[in-house]
Amino acid sequence: MMRSSFLFTSESVSEGHPDKVADQISDAVVDLFLGKDPQARVACETLTTTNRVVLAGEVRGDGMIDKDGNWAPGAQEEIQSVVRETVKRIGYEQDGFHWQNLVFENHLHPQSAHIAQGVDETGNKDEGAGDQGIMFGYATDETPDFMPATLYYSHKILERMAADRHSGAAPFLEPDAKSQVTLAYENEVPVRATALVVSTQHAVDYCLPWENTKADGTVESGGDAAKYKTLRDYVISVFHDVLPAGFVTDDTVIHVNPTGRFEIGGPDGDAGVTGRKIIVDTYGGASPHGGGAFSGKDPTKVDRSAAYITRYLAKNVVAAGLARRCTIQLSYAIGVADPLSVYVDLHDTGTVDESKLEAILPTLVRLTPKGIRTHLGLNKPIYQRSAAYGHFGRTPDADGGFSWEKTDLVEALTAAVGG
Repeated sequence: MMRSSFLFTSESVSEGHPDKVADQISDAVVDLFLGKDPQARVACETLTTTNRVVLAGEVRGDGMIDKDGNWAPGAQEEIQSVVRETVKRIGYEQDGFHWQNLVFENHLHPQSAHIAQGVDETGNKDEGAGDQGIMFGYATDETPDFMPATLYYSHKILERMAADRHSGAAPFLEPDAKSQVTLAYENEVPVRATALVVSTQHAVDYCLPWENTKADGTVESGGDAAKYKTLRDYVISVFHDVLPAGFVTDDTVIHVNPTGRFEIGGPDGDAGVTGRKIIVDTYGGASPHGGGAFSGKDPTKVDRSAAYITRYLAKNVVAAGLARRCTIQLSYAIGVADPLSVYVDLHDTGTVDESKLEAILPTLVRLTPKGIRTHLGLNKPIYQRSAAYGHFGRTPDADGGFSWEKTDLVEALTAAVGG
């Protein structure tokens, strides 16, 4: 049974975090392929490190790979261009990681024929799942976007900081940053922040004074208390602007760059790899996670598409007033179209029996890979925008982006449950 009063914490990372740089690059490649061929297949992994980006994985798609498995003319140059443009958009023009100067390596290769024969639609065979696995979706009425409040505000803090960095309103900020929000819940409702943490890469000397004795005996120093105060005061103002009124109190523990200096960051400070921030991507630890990452995968991969449809279904259940919290799980076998199981948990907050929803939901949306893609319109270049600040709790776009955030199933769901 859910405790009614407790502390809970979630974290987020900015678009400039090395793992998120990798995610955005991988999804930029997905968008490039889908923009040329809606039936393209992409499984792209990215490694980012000091002035280097490396791609690896399997791909297939008209306009990029020909029928013999060779690169189409200019295709590799297009891939390199979208990689550099992604890094440039994030804002990396540093000595250790610069969109123009980084070394780029492309090790993508044609998709395995053995995988293709198992998952492609042929004759009387429906398209099968691209892999086995379990996927979870979750929704809660804690916020207007039906997201856990701790993650929701962690994202919003970093989104605001990134917007101020790009606009020039906070010129002392650099791209790499992390946030963490701890909220106190009373009667299962978030009521105040007990701890807030931001670690952000910053311009030279925007930290407390420091001194270091080098191996040769010479002393180097830096930092400026007044500049650090500017940075700290700015971050605290963001806390007050983003969190609901009264959430930040005199008792809230606040840490801004608690390690001290954070001038070297991004891929220069730590290597980044696609798929290492899956809890940031989903529900901040408030829900189970199947383990599969989203970024770099075309929507035939159920790691991505089934996670999107379970979020869509869970959100519609809560939006329909059938529960205050909802978790949905699907499971698949590689090459098999229909899910092996459908599981619903309303966490003792529901007005309808979970087994009834388990029977109803598959009648409202066909839960095969093709059925999911058709219902949500996923065969489009809409994925790079999802690769930072969460795949869920976003506003649906006119071009089909974040279609899994719509609540257009509420009426049909309500009618089905009432019947």
